[in-house]
Parts: sequence; structure tokens; C-alpha cells
Amino acid sequence: MSDRPEFNLYALPEEHLQLRDAVRALAERDIEPYAAQVDEESRFPAEAQRALAASGFSALHIPEAYGGEGADAVATCIVIEEIARVCASSSLITAVNKLGTMGLILDGDEDLKKTVLPDIARGALASYALSEREAGSDAAAMRTRARLDGDHWVLNGAKAWITNGGQSTWYTVMAVTDAAAGPKGISAFMVHTDDPGFTIGSLERKLGIKGSPTAELHFDDCTIPAGRIIGQPGAGFKTALHTLDHTRATIGAQAVGIAQGALDMTIEYVKDRRQFGSAISTFQGVQFMIADMAMKVEAARAMVYTAAARAERGESDLAFISAAAKCFASDTAMQVTTDAVQLFGGAGYTRDFPVERMMRDAKITQIYEGTNQIQRIVMARALLQ
Repeated sequence: MSDRPEFNLYALPEEHLQLRDAVRALAERDIEPYAAQVDEESRFPAEAQRALAASGFSALHIPEAYGGEGADAVATCIVIEEIARVCASSSLITAVNKLGTMGLILDGDEDLKKTVLPDIARGALASYALSEREAGSDAAAMRTRARLDGDHWVLNGAKAWITNGGQSTWYTVMAVTDAAAGPKGISAFMVHTDDPGFTIGSLERKLGIKGSPTAELHFDDCTIPAGRIIGQPGAGFKTALHTLDHTRATIGAQAVGIAQGALDMTIEYVKDRRQFGSAISTFQGVQFMIADMAMKVEAARAMVYTAAARAERGESDLAFISAAAKCFASDTAMQVTTDAVQLFGGAGYTRDFPVERMMRDAKITQIYEGTNQIQRIVMARALLQ
């Protein structure tokens, strides 16, 4: 029928496509040249932070009312994906800024938002402090405590595995304010790096994402103003879960970016690499591997964008899709990067090519923001409740 409307249900709008082009150009120009060095030296990618802050891409999710770009969740995933395509460590600047501020955006009061969010929009970093040594997947078992003392909260305890710890200015910290209330006795706070009693502990020595510091945080009678609590006392665990529903898609986006970068390089390599007188891309076994890699990346991307779009719409039943997107995309990243190393052969096992770094970087996407075993529990509960 000539008057049939154009079918664009699954098409990204033009502004998202333009955003992808802009971020890809920036990443290839200002981030990719330093990626191998950042990994080799286990140093923070300062070049990436400067480039992302200058372009507004370091925290584009911050609402315009607080000086940010006000970008939607899908746009944020596109930015993270494109950065991760060349440097997973650098993509955590944008991803963790969202993680470290999402609870405040969702549940914080206006005064606290005005204190913190403009700082992040100007280029400061935020981190998220939920896990502890004895409370990883079992976050409700945390031991960090907070008590109200007049017009201040006093925090004592420690947090572990905090991404970008030591580089961030602001930290969303979960602490127990009522030990008898279980998960309903956990509260969320915004801690500034200069708050008295707050110190950065040791850094982890890691398999991958070596450019993103992972630190312990220590609170020794750490004193913060009473107004730095996010929401009401006892609402912190709900805020934490609410946050993860909105941010697990960003880890999925990081995983998709890592996988896409490995796939791109593998396609170029197999077309150039010759064995038995032919490019190895002509071998059916290689073709099948490439096809499976690309198929899984496309499926993961679709799931990640769907999860982000549903979060942007404010849907209440995000638990399944956010967990599924993170789980599937990270499993895909691990499989695709492993296959990339295999197709590069002996060269893929060396640091002369980026695919070994990508394989190491991919592994953490199956672990942080909830292991993929926890994601499957979340999915099952959402299905069976």
C-alpha cells in the first residue's frame, strides 16, 4: 500500500546515530592511542577523562537542570559502548559516574542534588560503595555503620572493590543505621573525598581493566553533614537495588563494546592472515566462528538497548530485563573475545595485539554489579514471583 507508514519501531533516531559517530571519532582519536599503555602501566586514563569531560561525555546522564546533558539511557549506553570498543578502562569513567549518582538522581532531595550533580557535570567523578570483603553478593550482610550525632552522620567501616576509588570526588556509600532492621536498616549517603575520617586504602592488582583503580575505602569516625543522606533512613537498600536496575544495562553496554572491538579486529585479521595459500577468512570453520560472534553481539546489543529504553520510560518491572541484558552481554563478551584470541592464533596470545587485553577486560563484566549467577537468581525471582 502506498500510504503505508514507515516502520521504524526498532530504528535508533538520527540524533543517536550522530552521537555514535561523534563518540567513535573521539574514542579513536583521543582514547585508543593510549589504551595499551594504560593497561601496561596500570594507570588511570587521564587523557580519556580530559577528552570525555571536555566533550560532555563523562556524565551525559546528569539532567540539564544540574548542568548536564540530560541524555537518555540509550544514549548513555551508546557512549559507553563506543568507548569500551577501544578501551574498557576508559568506558568506566562514564559508566561509574552514572552508577555513583543514579541513587541520588532517583531518590535524593533537591538540596543534595544541587550540591553533588553540578560537580559531576563539570568533570568530577563519582563512585558507588556497596560491597565489602564479607558482603559481596550478600550485600545485606554489610558491617559499615552510620549513626546520627547531632547535625552530622558518623560512619565507621570499610568498603571493597570500589571502581575508580581514589579518583572520584563523590561516593555513594551504603551503611547500616539500624542493625535490628535487616536490609530495611541500611541507608545511603553521599561522602566527599575531603570529608574527615575518610581515606582510600589499598588498590587491587587485577587481571583486567587495569586503568581503572579498584580500591578499598575506610571510614574512621568519618563525619558528614546530616543532609548528605539519600532519601530517608532505612531506604538505602531499596535505593541500591533501584540503582542497579537502571545501571546494569551500562555494564551490558560495556560488554557489547568490548565484544564489538574484538570482532572488528578479528575480521580485519582473518582477511589478511594467509595459511595454505589462502586468507583464513575463506575457511568455513573460521567463517562459522565469525558469524556466531557477530550474531551474539547483535543480540546482546538489542537486549541492552531494550533494557535501557525500558528504564528510560520509567517502567517498574526492570529486574528481569536489566539482569538479563547484563548477563547475556557479559557472557557474549567473554565468548567473543576468547574466540578472537583463538582466531588470532599465537599472535592473539601476545600483547602485540589488543584482543588479549580485551579478553582480560571482558571477564570482569561477568562479575561486577552482581555476578552472572546472581543475575540468574534475579531473573528467576522476577519470573516466579
